[in-house]
Amino acid sequence: MPSPTQAPVPSPDGTPATHHTAADAAARAREAAPALAGLALPARASLLRDLSRTLGENVTHLTAVAEDETRLGVERLRGEIRRTQVQLEMFADVVEAGAFLDVMIDPADPAAQPAPRPDVRRMLVPLGPVAVFSASNFPFAFSVLGGDTASALAAGCPVVVKAHTGHPRLSDLTAGLAAEVLPPGVLSVVHGRETGRSLVTDPAVRAVGFTGSTSGGRALFDLANSRPDPIPFYGELGSLNPVVVTPAACASRGAALVREYIASVTLGQGQFCTKPGLLFLPAGHGLDDHLRREIAAAPPAAMLGPWISTAYRTTLGELAAHPAVRPLHLVEQPDDPRAGAPALLTTTAEEVRACPELLEECFGPASLVITYASHQDLLDTLHVLPAGLTATLHCEEQEDENLAQRLISGVQAGRLIGNGWPTGVAVTPAMHHGGPWPATTSPLHTSVGSRAVARWMRPVAYQNMPDALLPAPLRRANPWNVPQEVADGDSGHADK
Repeated sequence: MPSPTQAPVPSPDGTPATHHTAADAAARAREAAPALAGLALPARASLLRDLSRTLGENVTHLTAVAEDETRLGVERLRGEIRRTQVQLEMFADVVEAGAFLDVMIDPADPAAQPAPRPDVRRMLVPLGPVAVFSASNFPFAFSVLGGDTASALAAGCPVVVKAHTGHPRLSDLTAGLAAEVLPPGVLSVVHGRETGRSLVTDPAVRAVGFTGSTSGGRALFDLANSRPDPIPFYGELGSLNPVVVTPAACASRGAALVREYIASVTLGQGQFCTKPGLLFLPAGHGLDDHLRREIAAAPPAAMLGPWISTAYRTTLGELAAHPAVRPLHLVEQPDDPRAGAPALLTTTAEEVRACPELLEECFGPASLVITYASHQDLLDTLHVLPAGLTATLHCEEQEDENLAQRLISGVQAGRLIGNGWPTGVAVTPAMHHGGPWPATTSPLHTSVGSRAVARWMRPVAYQNMPDALLPAPLRRANPWNVPQEVADGDSGHADK
């Protein structure tokens, strides 16, 4: 809903949109926070399911606007809408189950040693209003109703979304649909770079979720930490996602691995945070012709916008011009300023160690093939790689297990993949989509999966508090019927 001082501004496709200032949106979120936090869990879960249903009922319209702005393709966009629905439904299940509140109860014990123990009851509570920065490459799953927003709503936190410039009309459309479901102030959308910066420093905002470039994320991270009251900044930034192929795997299925690797590199025009940016192959692998043939079969295509294609061409040009690099497949980029042509470059492990500037993420359909002369050559190079979201190992069962373990321990990543590919992030409870810097600003947390809700909560312990003053999940009657962990080791529901 618009604020009293602002009228709805029609978006270019006729969808009503409200362009809030950061201060207005944050103030509305602060006003909405107590009611959302106090909402019984079944009602909170119902809101998430209603949002999922609303997306499903408007697939055609949403897809049309998204395709016009992003050029990602109707099939891909419909699949992403479904993923977004699944995320919302998953968090609804998480809320209903109640375990995410992490309720712990230590009953009073006058005989406890070395001193009598008071009654202590602990649970996680919502942080309050949070800011979410949409990603360009996932206009649904990491945007207005994406995983950051869904997990924050599940935690009981109102959300202010800074829309991405790559899909502003879609952002307003999605927000308008969400407004039909959510109470006023629970979800707002703002636009503009400076508005986003103001959002990070607004006193009402208690945490920030970000998906984007390393430079942009670092600037906002520093801003969040420079506040008089620093707040958590959960940023997903850059990742090279190395893939290691052992000699045995190369010999037994090299051609198939090349085909699958190129498919992963060029999926979505290489505009995935988990795109394999480095492929380690043994020296003398004999797969150059296969690599050239597969990459040449991937045609140039439109990228998310000219800002993406310009950065891609610039980074690719710098890497290709490096004296330690030679091209495997490098063609002239299309005249269309929005398009990008796939490319493959190659170098050696020794050169990578000598030239760390080669370890720069090239966001787009390009990758660097690195040949290694020995196991030690490979291990030495893995140790100098920056940490990432993923690391992949292709090996054979008959190979030395000790070697595989050394290779796995040689990289730092939030997700380790065996005989597979990093693109495609399953939305599951066990998924960890994160990693040490520069992959993310908080390696302890994930932005995908049910554990993402933990980012937007903090623990509070209540000592000797009268039952009537306790939050519902901590009361002896347990009116929300949530799991309660008791100090003696029993786990279940409160004794009634």
